[in-house]
Amino acid sequence: MFIHRLLFYVGGLAILTLGASLTIKADLGAGPWDSLNVGLTHLLGLTVGGWSIIIGLLLIFLNALIKKTMPEVSCAITVAISGIFIDGWLLFVFNAFHPVGFYPKLISLSSGILLISLGIATYIQARWPLSPIDDFMIALKERYKITLGTAKTIGEVLALCFAILLHGPIGLGTFAVALGLGPFIAFFSLMWERVLIKKW
Repeated sequence: MFIHRLLFYVGGLAILTLGASLTIKADLGAGPWDSLNVGLTHLLGLTVGGWSIIIGLLLIFLNALIKKTMPEVSCAITVAISGIFIDGWLLFVFNAFHPVGFYPKLISLSSGILLISLGIATYIQARWPLSPIDDFMIALKERYKITLGTAKTIGEVLALCFAILLHGPIGLGTFAVALGLGPFIAFFSLMWERVLIKKW
């Protein structure tokens, strides 16, 4: 049981960050949070994964303030693993990968969206610490008594505003990620639930 959960947790985060890396490499606009991290990288240095870790740690404390609880330190594990993975993909695996032309970029973007969705649906099956971004959504929902969809939208819009201010890569892909993740996450989550219902 533990090994299964560990594989889903680490494997899901690996798939999620692979997808995020492909959306960044597509150069058609990354998701709001990834655009924020890329914008910070261009402006202040450090790696995309490094900024992902810093923003994630800040969100852990912000989430605690919103929920009026102690910071969920365990979420830092997810932050660290995700940051390491995304730097691994961008700096080593895809360092020389630069799709040229609209259709290759579109394929990279589309593949990235599918992989992000599959990765999220996979790692949450382990029911281990959420990413601070997902926890931020839940914190807003619980504190302000709003729907999960509304909370998700608020988080994405806030990240998008900061990404625009920092000249992050905003474009077609940004809106494709924002609109496409929800339905695909639901699809892959249902798939895993049907596969795992008799095993876990």
